[in-house]
Amino acid sequence: MLDDLDDIHPLFHGAPSSAGFKKLRKRIVRQTREAIDQYGMIERDGKKQKWLVCLSGGKDSYTLLAVLHELKWRGLLPVDLLACNLDQGQPGFPATVLPEFLERMGVEHRIEYQDTYSIVKDKVPAGRTYCALCSRLRRGNLYRIAREEGCSAVVLGHHRDDILETFFMNLFHGGRLATMPPKLVNEEGDLFLYRPLAHVAEADCEKFATAMNYPIIPCDLCGSQDGLQRQQVKQILDQWEKNSPGRRQVMFRSLMNIRPSHMLDPKLFDFAGLALGSEKFEQIDTEIPKLR
Repeated sequence: MLDDLDDIHPLFHGAPSSAGFKKLRKRIVRQTREAIDQYGMIERDGKKQKWLVCLSGGKDSYTLLAVLHELKWRGLLPVDLLACNLDQGQPGFPATVLPEFLERMGVEHRIEYQDTYSIVKDKVPAGRTYCALCSRLRRGNLYRIAREEGCSAVVLGHHRDDILETFFMNLFHGGRLATMPPKLVNEEGDLFLYRPLAHVAEADCEKFATAMNYPIIPCDLCGSQDGLQRQQVKQILDQWEKNSPGRRQVMFRSLMNIRPSHMLDPKLFDFAGLALGSEKFEQIDTEIPKLR
């Protein structure tokens, strides 16, 4: 079905005809659909949904935009999609690239300009990273836009590797076991936030966006500082993956297979109430299987 040329969405026009690309594309579509189904991103209340699909111009958001339109084109995603780019006033940002691309692709969109870059530069002390404040300001504007456009969800392009890196950043620097969930409700309780690429590898996003020749906008326009914690974690994961191919996927699966009774958080498991003969404590084989 994905090979039919007559009914492909414009975002796929000019797609390579190689077997390798077709396999890549099908894998990304399948993994995205699995995440949407597994985490209940399509609400079952009978109301027509509308998603605000956030587009930064990077490889991940282009992949997200394409695969969601592919699923919708195939009748597998019964939601309306509105692409949105938030121009945050970063020096050198090519403001015409995304509007021209979206117009050419026939994608419904909204371009919003908010100079949060100047605010971040003013508020963040010299030598500190901009990412935390920049992210909060961006998220606040996206929530506002979603409300103005009647959207029920803000949809982001974070992939499997983003989720893994965030987990290890929290582990190494935050003293907690936490990461980016595929689905959450905002603090005000009126919007969902979805990450449909949760199962998709970063390398697949890069291969896909490169093969489609999408106009990638570099992510370093803000002058982001070298030595960020996320880059350090990424280097660690890259080395682990190099030494043991497939390790990233094994670690990701562990985030989906949590045993509260075998952790140390008394808020998640009643250790004090555990008694001999209790069935509350699940005995498991503690031998760690070798990676294959």
